[in-house]
Amino acid sequence: MHSSPSALHIGIVGGGIAGVALALDLCRHSHLHVQLFEAAPAFGEVGAGVSFGANAVRAIAGLGIAEPYRQIADSTPDPWQDIWFEWRRGEDAGYLGASVADGVGQSSVHRADFLDALASQLPEGIAQFGKRALRVEQHADQARVFFTDGSEYSCDLLIGADGIKSSIRDHVLQGLGQPLVAPRFSGTCAYRGMIDSQQLREAYRARGVDEHLIDVPQMYLGLDAHILTFPVKQGRLINVVAFISDRSRPDPSWPSDAPWVRNASQAEMLAAFSGWGDAARVLLECIPAPTLWALHELDELPGYVHGRVGLIGDAAHAMLPHQGAGAGQGLEDAWLLARLLADPQVLASSPKAVLEAYDAIRRPRACRVQRTSWEAGELYELRDPAVTDNEPLLGKTLEERFDWLWNHDLHADLQQARGQLGWRAHA
Repeated sequence: MHSSPSALHIGIVGGGIAGVALALDLCRHSHLHVQLFEAAPAFGEVGAGVSFGANAVRAIAGLGIAEPYRQIADSTPDPWQDIWFEWRRGEDAGYLGASVADGVGQSSVHRADFLDALASQLPEGIAQFGKRALRVEQHADQARVFFTDGSEYSCDLLIGADGIKSSIRDHVLQGLGQPLVAPRFSGTCAYRGMIDSQQLREAYRARGVDEHLIDVPQMYLGLDAHILTFPVKQGRLINVVAFISDRSRPDPSWPSDAPWVRNASQAEMLAAFSGWGDAARVLLECIPAPTLWALHELDELPGYVHGRVGLIGDAAHAMLPHQGAGAGQGLEDAWLLARLLADPQVLASSPKAVLEAYDAIRRPRACRVQRTSWEAGELYELRDPAVTDNEPLLGKTLEERFDWLWNHDLHADLQQARGQLGWRAHA
């Protein structure tokens, strides 16, 4: 490029965890001007506990938000602090094995608490609310986003962090000449609830169930169903998610007019787990008013970027929650993009080239995490064709299958992206 701008103007659409984490990092750099647009009247997250693997915890540190995360994060008490999940039979809580993440274990937060911790650090004037993106246009030297309130914003780079129902994704896919991708119902639903840990302890004592199952994250496995538990709110609450899969049809659909989340009755939930043992049943009996979530995912996208517009987080790769990896992938997206944009060499590069380097590095990994998240659900529900209900093989597979996900080298990704851009080793 012949001349370098003195600053890059970056718009971020979507104020979830990935979008806010990216904005928080970018606004620390004097050569970047950042605006974040959120459709809702205030920041807010739906959902309950969210889990982060070792890779995501490293991304959190790399984004400069390790301290606010540490203050609210839950971890398994000593001496089980490195355990991600213990794996057990649903019918009798018999032990199958454990997955161990050294130094991290089950690192989790309440989703809304984490977003609050991030948003509270955003400087005044970065975020604008009530801004729902309607459409995007690109011109030779800028991207322009139009909002439903009649306003618009022009920038050098536009990042869509607007979730699984992203409108920015449509612009990217149309620009790539690809068909639009809509969220797809997975055939799996999840009953969710939070239990006061003291209440659960008393209920387990009364039924002679081992209280160890409260202190350490558990995953109970059964045919076409599984239940997970882990502590949140500094151990005061136990987060419970009970998954049930309908495999009666190869292409399950969710009614277009039905909400993805609804209130459910305890009786309905208990009926779905009627053949399960006391550890699971007592757990569910402590949830008087569960919610039911229809789990949707995206097909793998053929590209995350078009011109000056890119996608991060669920807008790019919404996945099933079975590896606890969805939010973490959004944070890896934010970390790589932030490191590239924070480098002053970005001012002498084309925004399009920067986004293409991001896409080349991030998309293959995120697609693999999407794919293996679905495969993990098959494994937990005894439908993996190579494992089925072979317990020794199931235990061994579960102990080893997450290593590639957690041990990923983010800095190698960055070096590869910088190499693709032809940047000097040290700016």
